[in-house]
Amino acid sequence: MKGLVTKSTGSWYVVRSEDGKDYEARIRGKFRLDQISHTNPLAVGDHVDFDLDSDDLAVITNIYPRNNYIIRRSVNLSKRTHIIASNIDLAFLIITIANPRTSTGFIDRFLVTCEAYQIPVMMVFNKVDEWREEEIEIHEDMKFTYEDIGYDTMTVSALRGDGLDELKAKLKGKISLVAGHSGVGKSTLVNALSPGLDLKTKVVSGFNNKGKHTTTFAQMYEWPFGGYVIDTPGIKEFGLVEIDKDEMQDYFPEIFALRGDCRFHNCNHLLEPKCAVRKAVEEGEIAGSRYESYLTFLEEINEDDYSKS
Repeated sequence: MKGLVTKSTGSWYVVRSEDGKDYEARIRGKFRLDQISHTNPLAVGDHVDFDLDSDDLAVITNIYPRNNYIIRRSVNLSKRTHIIASNIDLAFLIITIANPRTSTGFIDRFLVTCEAYQIPVMMVFNKVDEWREEEIEIHEDMKFTYEDIGYDTMTVSALRGDGLDELKAKLKGKISLVAGHSGVGKSTLVNALSPGLDLKTKVVSGFNNKGKHTTTFAQMYEWPFGGYVIDTPGIKEFGLVEIDKDEMQDYFPEIFALRGDCRFHNCNHLLEPKCAVRKAVEEGEIAGSRYESYLTFLEEINEDDYSKS
């Protein structure tokens, strides 16, 4: 039998068969020896073959190759990465200007990760109902920066309903992944799009203005208008693992577009003379925040390389 993994807690799974039935599932031990750089051999979104035992428990016998996947650093120090989800048609990143503020560093980290694994991204600015003049100006600046690079953006209010019909049209028929800092309204937005799901939500803490984690594992839900959404744990940071220093510029589209104009073909856009990228930053053609993220990510990779030596 063929199926789709719709839930993973790390120790057990739920698989949906082609006829729409859900089965609790376990995995044969041999798969735990595969992909040893990852802490989890199986992820939500994986397509699998499975057999049923006498108790109607699914035993997964085969995992099909993934079209793509998205990872983060594992909390398990004995491994490097944790696969959050696989076979994603669209990742929509929920961003808030305030309460809490989503940093451009976090946004860029997510975008780089998606670029590296060929996952299309849509940036969804939430809580427009709370914006004052300052937040409106910040949003306009961010919208210009990221749309100029080539990313799609939307503005919504999960509470008031602004933009939800347009968002449904974008998500219809796709397997989508929703991500963002805790407190940006992921669960509230998913509930607004599909009230029957009734995902747990929490208010932002008044003490530190940060959200409280409500999702502890990835899970896939079916949209009533067609398609699926993968809800993910609140993710503080995506680790830039499996990315080499020389590859980093490939995942910044505006830097990649100018790399051929640099004097040296192997320019890293740091201190090299006649660097087209640094010139573009100085002239405002590349956002300073994006270049700062690029430098930060390069430094992280250098630190990782140093710690392994």
